[in-house]
Amino acid sequence: YYFMMGDNRHNSADSRFWGFVPENHIVGRAAFIWLSIDPEKTLFDGGLRFNRMFSIPE
Repeated sequence: YYFMMGDNRHNSADSRFWGFVPENHIVGRAAFIWLSIDPEKTLFDGGLRFNRMFSIPE
């Protein structure tokens, strides 16, 4: 079972709402990282992590 998090932490219908997801219900995988932001910074203060953007997740 996996705990899924939505991309909108405060307003997503994810595992906090639906519960854990069985592995056999997962039908895809992430192809690349589109946007990566450092949670400790703002977009205008060096928060964009360009070294991770458009990279392939491990």
